[in-house]
Amino acid sequence: MNSGPASFDELDRKILTALMANARTSFAEIGTAIGLSSTAVKRRVDRLREAGVITGYTATVKPSALGWRTEAYVEVYCEGAAPPRRLAEVVRHHPEITAAMTVTGGADALLHVRARDVEHFEEVLERIRAEPFIRKTISVMVLSHLLPESPEAGAIHAAPDVR
Repeated sequence: MNSGPASFDELDRKILTALMANARTSFAEIGTAIGLSSTAVKRRVDRLREAGVITGYTATVKPSALGWRTEAYVEVYCEGAAPPRRLAEVVRHHPEITAAMTVTGGADALLHVRARDVEHFEEVLERIRAEPFIRKTISVMVLSHLLPESPEAGAIHAAPDVR
């Protein structure tokens, strides 16, 4: 994969827009919409995948359908300078953590956690706090989403979609 900046044209942008709106859109449908053959769209998609612009295809699942009705953000404060790769190892062991990132400010990391209920969330929080390098956490429970169409409002991404 190429790690340099991607170079693509307006047709590539239209293909990307179509795939981001619905990753299951066929190459023929995209081609019809933008004036290319399905073969030309496939070639462009293959090139975009090879360049690392397209990194995969996912299914978006409503968390409440899986029984995950509680949501919170957790600020994580570490002892000393915990390397991001160590934090990444820890969060991978908690399926309830749906997103994790290092951040600026006082906290070292921010975790997005989904759980069945408050008791389940508390259990997850205690497992996170049990890590020896974690000094403290600060949690904020989500009450409602003001932008219900945003990915944060209900997108849990599952395994890649096979074309």
